[in-house]
Amino acid sequence: MAEMPAFTPVHLLTGFLGSGKTTLLKRLLADPALADTAVLINEFGEIGLDHHLVERIDDTMVLLQSGCVCCTVRGELADALRELHSKRERGLVPPFTRVIIESTGLADPFPVLSTLKSDPVLRHHFRAGTVVTTVDAVNGLAQLDTYVESTRQAAIADRLVITKADLCEDKADLSRLLSRLTEFNPDAQRIMAGSDDPDADALFGDDVAQRATKLQSPSGFYCDTPTLRVTAEGVALHTAISSFVVTVDRPIDWTGFGIWLTMLLNRHGERVLRVKGILDLVGEDRPVAVHGVQYLVHPPVHLDAWPLGERVSRLVFIVDGLDANLLKRSFNAFALAGNSNARPQPEAAAQIRNA
Repeated sequence: MAEMPAFTPVHLLTGFLGSGKTTLLKRLLADPALADTAVLINEFGEIGLDHHLVERIDDTMVLLQSGCVCCTVRGELADALRELHSKRERGLVPPFTRVIIESTGLADPFPVLSTLKSDPVLRHHFRAGTVVTTVDAVNGLAQLDTYVESTRQAAIADRLVITKADLCEDKADLSRLLSRLTEFNPDAQRIMAGSDDPDADALFGDDVAQRATKLQSPSGFYCDTPTLRVTAEGVALHTAISSFVVTVDRPIDWTGFGIWLTMLLNRHGERVLRVKGILDLVGEDRPVAVHGVQYLVHPPVHLDAWPLGERVSRLVFIVDGLDANLLKRSFNAFALAGNSNARPQPEAAAQIRNA
């Protein structure tokens, strides 16, 4: 029996309508690697679980042949997670060491993740894990250009699963889609469904420490060109997804950085789709990796060595319509060593407000 983690990771499977998310999940549910997993889905009927079913635990939970527990979310997600935890504690369901949530195709993924932090019970038992997003190779480019939800789902992904590539008649369209994804999420792992179908462990393996060592890609990492969104009629949307990097070649004050990041997320959290990078901190010999999605910031991870062989802090931001220059200037005012003992400059706080 697997040892129960102190905080059970909750992984998110998301993707726009028709992107193959349900098909992928249906295949994964037969994978023995999910034996110690609880899966929360919208409706059993959409997945077609009859041939996988071992027994029905109650009207919302079933046990599958693979050993995983499947649950429907009929109300609030927090309620479903609390019920799962309670039944595990009482021995009413098999012990599980991770949770996978399938979100709806039209959902902004962040409210799912924020549930773990905002609920006073859940935050003591669960933590955010990996985000996997399916992207339709045929329709994905138009969806990214038209729907903010599609863009946000792709922008916060740790892993992008490209589906229906075999149906894409124009390979140039597929190439343009992959380039577009790289523009605003350059270091997400890309997996082509069909040619290299991943198993559950490959998609949802608990690799927080391993992921931290990959935050700094040697190439394809720095993207400063805004990606403007337009409707099918050619009307510009208010959102402009872009990514930019903050590079610092001297130590960063951890307290100042924390104040700056807290102020930024309090003001613009829903527009900071992702922040991640490696910091050279005052008083630390080893690099420290940080990773956050909107208002949710993961605990920092101490790495053994500098991934690129140079002691330089690099922070990458994926943002929705924020001014990169103002954010960089406010960061310099708050976080660089030597500023922590001084009162933050009022103009630096104003730069965060006005970004």
